[in-house]
Amino acid sequence: MSKTKEKKSYSVRSAEQFNKWRSFFQFLVCKCFYMIRLKLVYRLEVNGRENIPKDNEYIICPNHLSTLDPPLIVAVFPRSVAFMAKKELFDIRFLRWWIDWLGAFSVNRESLAPSTIKTVLGIKKSKWVLGMFPQGTRGVPGEIKGISKGFAGLAKITKCAILPVGIIGTNEVKRLPFSGKIIVNIGKPIPYSSNVDEMVKAWNKSIEELSGFKVVEDKAVNGVSNG
Repeated sequence: MSKTKEKKSYSVRSAEQFNKWRSFFQFLVCKCFYMIRLKLVYRLEVNGRENIPKDNEYIICPNHLSTLDPPLIVAVFPRSVAFMAKKELFDIRFLRWWIDWLGAFSVNRESLAPSTIKTVLGIKKSKWVLGMFPQGTRGVPGEIKGISKGFAGLAKITKCAILPVGIIGTNEVKRLPFSGKIIVNIGKPIPYSSNVDEMVKAWNKSIEELSGFKVVEDKAVNGVSNG
């Protein structure tokens, strides 16, 4: 199989590919192994679980501080979560296998491609839920910048609500028991609408309240954000 075909296969996913085997692998890795670390080392605290919709017609949209954020979100939420991953990560053989089995799919972070839309619609047909970071990359504590409009565009296209999630503390690398503290604050869902800019503004306001960080105004881009 050529590299071109291989990359393409990781960007287009059907509902059937978000199956019980990937769900089990994700459960084992994130809800078991990672959760032990999160509770033992970071004293994980989760607020707002009552705001999580019962169905899967929503997009989880947290702020982004570290590589620990995706498994953290999976560990916290009741459903399996499919995260977008930049296509370059699928060039690394072992990492490609690992994130593939964890349910990630490849995206071009520069644009919202038709393959991304097809995959997101496939997720909606499955029992999984989509997770994506509106920030273009990992940020620093205290500020949120580099926000892409891609998450709001997908909410509009798929008619899914946006669920803001504030993450605090994952940037601090800790190893000793009870030496760290991670707080996850889950906000109220933001209903989808035809106005992308209004959805972005609503997420900005909510994420500031949930994280305590300040949104730094810059020119939002139309591309797809990922870790």
